[in-house]
Amino acid sequence: MTPLRFTPMTDDDFAAFWTHFQSIVTAQETYAIDPEITFKTAYTLWCEQPKASFAVKDDQGELLGTYYLKANAAGPGQHVCNCGYMVSPAARGKGVARQMCEHSQHIARQYGFEAMQFNAVVSTNEVAVALWQRLGFAIVGTIPNAYRHASLGFVDSYVMYKAL
Repeated sequence: MTPLRFTPMTDDDFAAFWTHFQSIVTAQETYAIDPEITFKTAYTLWCEQPKASFAVKDDQGELLGTYYLKANAAGPGQHVCNCGYMVSPAARGKGVARQMCEHSQHIARQYGFEAMQFNAVVSTNEVAVALWQRLGFAIVGTIPNAYRHASLGFVDSYVMYKAL
């Protein structure tokens, strides 16, 4: 895949990605976000609360994905960041998530973060787990039955970590 363009997420970008966002959370396979979330609440969660959020586009300007970057905790824990990534269905399997994760690590270092932690990687999301491991993240904890998967019922979630 050609290099992607990363730009700060705009209102228009989020509106354009909204149907993908909705389909991802309503599938209840990868994100612990209320499937009934409203556009306004989702926008606040994804674009206003984080330190940064990015629209990810190809060289034609097509919106392929998005990610946010925020501190994982406050005070003494604010040196560890957290990210969330979403890829449009048409762009899956094309290296978009890899480029987003690599970009987010670069941006995290610019913000002064010393590590990145994913708090709830659904264990059955094998593609994501394998990608994060290839990018240097380790499973540092397993939370039994922490996620109610739409078709599989209760499954484990992983905490994954990487020093930056």
